[in-house]
Amino acid sequence: MSDDPRPDVPVEPTALDHTPVAPSTAATLIAEAFGTFLLVLGVISTALFAANFGASENGTSLGVGFLGVSLAVGITVIAGAYAFGPISGGHFNPAVTFGLAAAGRFPWRGVLPYVIAQIVGGAVATTLVVLIGLFGPDGWLGNAQDAGFASNGFGEASPLGFGIGAAIIVEVLFTGLFVLVILGVTHATRGTTFAGLVIGLTLVLIHLAIIPIDNASVNPARSIASAIYGGPLALGQLWVFIVFPIVGGLIAGFAYKALFDGTKK
Repeated sequence: MSDDPRPDVPVEPTALDHTPVAPSTAATLIAEAFGTFLLVLGVISTALFAANFGASENGTSLGVGFLGVSLAVGITVIAGAYAFGPISGGHFNPAVTFGLAAAGRFPWRGVLPYVIAQIVGGAVATTLVVLIGLFGPDGWLGNAQDAGFASNGFGEASPLGFGIGAAIIVEVLFTGLFVLVILGVTHATRGTTFAGLVIGLTLVLIHLAIIPIDNASVNPARSIASAIYGGPLALGQLWVFIVFPIVGGLIAGFAYKALFDGTKK
């Protein structure tokens, strides 16, 4: 991931010059929006359409459950990382953007535009899910919204009834761990060409661990995207899933820079 989304003056290659041209600022922001769109569309669609699909004639569940939702998140991130990562760096998550900036891997001046692009991409994704729902069975969309529209939550909105303290802890902890993994596998000298795969699988693990607690945010753009259609309770609790993933990302970014990228003495 470069320190600047684009050079100030891109140089067009000649016919004999095969040096890649850095993408424009517009291209990087569009890539961030598309990548976040893909992530949110994958996880919310799977959660609402496929997680509790129903039962076959012999009573076997045909739904994918939260295992399927976890896999959907990881698969979409892997796809987005390889499709859009080379253009924008593949953040797709405000907490990741803040964490990379804290670690010195991304310019602070680029944080706000990236976050706006991510929020827009996520909101477009859930809006399209709503449009699909308008043509669903009678009552489907209303029931989905009454149930929170796969929003994150605590207390009565938690799948297992965990309180706000648990939500705060897991969002800081697991977002921080996620950002540490990203910083490790994308390091300029210690990273790996399989970074996208590792990042996606880490996100699968995180969702397997904390979906029962608060529906697993670790991404404010995902939380905003679902909460805008999830009703008053989801909107009232949204601040937790904006603030604390970003706190986790910042802690991880500053810690990684201090612990692993410090100057030798």
